[in-house]
Amino acid sequence: MNDMLNTKPEFSLDEAGALLARHFGLKGTLAPLDSERDQNFKVTTDDGRIFILKIINAAEPAIESDFQTALLKHIGENAGDLPVPHLHPTLSAASLAETTSARGGVHRLRLVSWVPGVPLAQSDRSEAALESLGQMLGRFDASLRGFMHPGALRDLDWDIRKAGRSTDRLHHIADENDRALLGRFLVRFEKDVAPRFATLRASVIHNDANDWNVLVDPDNRDRISGIIDLGDALYAPVIAEVAIAAAYAGLDHPDPIGAAAAIARGFHGEYPLLEEEIDLLFDLIAMRLVTSVTISASRRTHTGDNPYLAISERPAWTLLRKLDAMQPRFATAILRHACGFEAVRGARAAGVWIEQNRKSLLPLLNRPVATYPADLVPYGDPAHPMTVNSAEARPHDAQFIWEEHCHSTGVELGIGPWGEARTVYSGEMFASRLIDGARRTRHLGLDLFMAAGTRLYTPLAATVVSVDVEQEPLGYGCLIALRHEPAGCPPFLTLWGHLAHGAIGRLKAGDRLEAGALVGEMGTAEENGGWAPHLHLQISTDTSLSATEILGVGEERYLDVWAELFPDPSLFAGMAGEFFTRSGRSHEEIVRLRKALLLPNLSISYDKPIKFVRGEGAWLIDDRGRAYLDCFNNVCHIGHAHPAVVEAMARQAATLNTNTRYLHDNIVAYAERLTATMPTELAVAGFVNSGSEANGVALRLMRAHTGRENAIVLDWAYHGTTQELIDISAYKFRRKGGIGQKPHVHVATVPDSYHAPADWPIEEHGKRFAESVADLIAALKAKGEAPGFFLAESIPSVAGQVFLPDGYLKEVYRMVREAGGVCIADEVQVGFGRVGSHWWAFETQGVVPDIVTMGKPIGNGHPLAAVVTTREIASSFNNGMEFFNTFGGNPVSCAVGLAVLDVIERQELRRNALEIGNYLIAAFRKMQMRYDVIGDVRGLGLFLGIELVSDRKTKAPATDIARAVSNGARQRGVLMGTEGPHDNVLKMRPPMIFSKRDADHLIAVLDETFMAVAAGGA
Repeated sequence: MNDMLNTKPEFSLDEAGALLARHFGLKGTLAPLDSERDQNFKVTTDDGRIFILKIINAAEPAIESDFQTALLKHIGENAGDLPVPHLHPTLSAASLAETTSARGGVHRLRLVSWVPGVPLAQSDRSEAALESLGQMLGRFDASLRGFMHPGALRDLDWDIRKAGRSTDRLHHIADENDRALLGRFLVRFEKDVAPRFATLRASVIHNDANDWNVLVDPDNRDRISGIIDLGDALYAPVIAEVAIAAAYAGLDHPDPIGAAAAIARGFHGEYPLLEEEIDLLFDLIAMRLVTSVTISASRRTHTGDNPYLAISERPAWTLLRKLDAMQPRFATAILRHACGFEAVRGARAAGVWIEQNRKSLLPLLNRPVATYPADLVPYGDPAHPMTVNSAEARPHDAQFIWEEHCHSTGVELGIGPWGEARTVYSGEMFASRLIDGARRTRHLGLDLFMAAGTRLYTPLAATVVSVDVEQEPLGYGCLIALRHEPAGCPPFLTLWGHLAHGAIGRLKAGDRLEAGALVGEMGTAEENGGWAPHLHLQISTDTSLSATEILGVGEERYLDVWAELFPDPSLFAGMAGEFFTRSGRSHEEIVRLRKALLLPNLSISYDKPIKFVRGEGAWLIDDRGRAYLDCFNNVCHIGHAHPAVVEAMARQAATLNTNTRYLHDNIVAYAERLTATMPTELAVAGFVNSGSEANGVALRLMRAHTGRENAIVLDWAYHGTTQELIDISAYKFRRKGGIGQKPHVHVATVPDSYHAPADWPIEEHGKRFAESVADLIAALKAKGEAPGFFLAESIPSVAGQVFLPDGYLKEVYRMVREAGGVCIADEVQVGFGRVGSHWWAFETQGVVPDIVTMGKPIGNGHPLAAVVTTREIASSFNNGMEFFNTFGGNPVSCAVGLAVLDVIERQELRRNALEIGNYLIAAFRKMQMRYDVIGDVRGLGLFLGIELVSDRKTKAPATDIARAVSNGARQRGVLMGTEGPHDNVLKMRPPMIFSKRDADHLIAVLDETFMAVAAGGA
């Protein structure tokens, strides 16, 4: 380099003008430009054109001049629109001229076009301008793909691959700490970067996009108008182009990684980068700076204050210190994200896996998080006293404020959401290392606030990575990191902060935890970093980070990056999204509008109504994100929003829906499948829209076949909402608003074995209760009349989940048929495999009805119902009057019905109902041994009842206790009902997909509720 300084050309303006005229035939005004080793002049010709005349250093090897010439010529021929200097030929049509100086040096001459613009060094480096720079460099490098010249292979210290040579220049750095800083980057370079150069794409690049070589449009400072000075171009890794430009752009920039990201994004848009290239970008930026400061230090004695060399060490050192303080993986995540890649490989896949498998994750608390009544902890409000006390390290005062709120509102769980902006992070530890003057304010985990000592369990099997204690005020206190490696998912970490110190002696790195295993307990303020007791739960998709490196609070600017590195753990924790995104009308407004717009006797469940906004499986989610285990709404037979049903419905609705006057496969396919589940005698189906319609059609069938009206029904029965069905439903006509028993209606005793006379032998209950029906038939006969039909639910439901004694229906059906009547089984609530042992509950009695009606579960919430009968009765019905129902049996409804049958069979839900039902009955009977109020436990499959009595001997109904238990379970997130003449029977009809986990939750809540009610509460 010193030789080149000695051979630098020194032509006067007049001499340079003469050279311009002699070799290029141009005249004009010349103005000198700065150059380190050559001599440059701005030429303004007499006709207004502008050029740059370069007189090349005599010591420059010809191969280098030839290389630059070939480079400019290639661009001119292949990318003539690029705003870079373009060659102007000599008078002899050559690209270069030649002259000899007075000192005998031979200098080559080159004339190139002037590129207009303002140096970026003299303009604000907006994000848009830097992205435009990246685009320009991408276009430049893309134009050079396939170009090569021997001169591009020269050996330069500025070649990023030679950055390791900086080690030999470290002795020029006077300060020991500065040498150590550079040493850290050099160690990383030699270990992690240099070995990978051989695998990187390489090409001829500009290699020196500093802010004096980059021009900005003076009329639009966000647009790069040109790139100049190709003197350092060489063959190098493509990513080096971005790194060099980013190194210069980051000087004195408040957000150097953001500046680099803008350049990378722009470059990537024109010349797509590869992930493995971006992964090295942070280190390459640093190494350009290391090269710069070490070369500058080594030359300082030779160059003095040469302004061209003053790439000012101060801003380079400042930036190096910033980079040294950063976590390189965070910077790399930002750069990857800017180019559309995952912040870390596998980040998005981990989030998808959690979303798809969230239902299989075990509860993090004693019961699912979403089942607790919850509220936001007010850390998002900087003026709230809890926030102020927490920020000022008064955790006990903050805790007292929160506990008072919970006591007054019934809240049991506090939530601190992911991404929330908070001012509570007041310590210096929350200053940003990425952006000058910024603070980290965005919460990157999920906070769960409960009492100290609350036990915490891993929802997923894990290996303990570390157990640490952070001592800093407002730190994590006891901190545990777990590694999860579920099948089909990239590994990820979970971070559990603010724990009690008891975990330190119980867990160690390498321990294996199965799903549901205890992780730790929420710590007190004295051990959890100085906070009100809570868990900070966080996910890291970057498994190379240690627990203390995981960023718990991040910069708002990079929240989208943090969302991939540290995704919201709400789903992992078992929260419902509705907690965070509430919409629709308020409860009060809906109640007001219902009263104003709907029939006034349309009832609402519970004194404090629930607004449900979503159903999923066995769960209902309200508008506040609280999940309730649904053990009552048997309409969604195979679970709320079952995907198979939704898909079948949507697919058919998108294709065709019409009525039954036209031919379609679905109706006959469904009739075939449905009747195949029944005894062979029941072979003819009719489709309607509701259970009430089905029972109405059953009565029409009966009349057509018998010509009679007399009905025999059970006491406290309910069969539908039309007037003719209310007239035969004692549950309705004997209660408030009813008009009493019609003459054609004859009510038999409910065959309830629990309330049978004590002197009746159990084996005779069926026959003894059937005597009530025999008496009614006899009374009719005495008047010269006969029954038209006997109608009963195969398991009376509103009567209190009454299971018919063995032989009852056999005896009744025999008597009714002998009297000329028909027997109708109402399976609206109890059919479709709910009893587990059989498809239909009437089968448990060993009978075959003449007519069967069904609704509710048949369509899993879709309005579909059916009646199935014998061919004989169907023939009687075919009396000339058309049977038509506009929507009954339409293609969409039948597609839904088929999907329901498919799911029941494919998922073996009858078996599930029987097994889970038996499990629940056994658990309820164990409870019966502990709580005297439980008089009877009865059930089959997933049709269950618990009758509560104030005295087991008298069996007096405990109506108030039943109501208290039902409401207490509701308060704990489980829905059930009360039935029976005295509303003292707990009624449970969970969906057929009810799992053992669901059953365990129901058992735990019911046990807790019985205990609370027994203690005088709820």
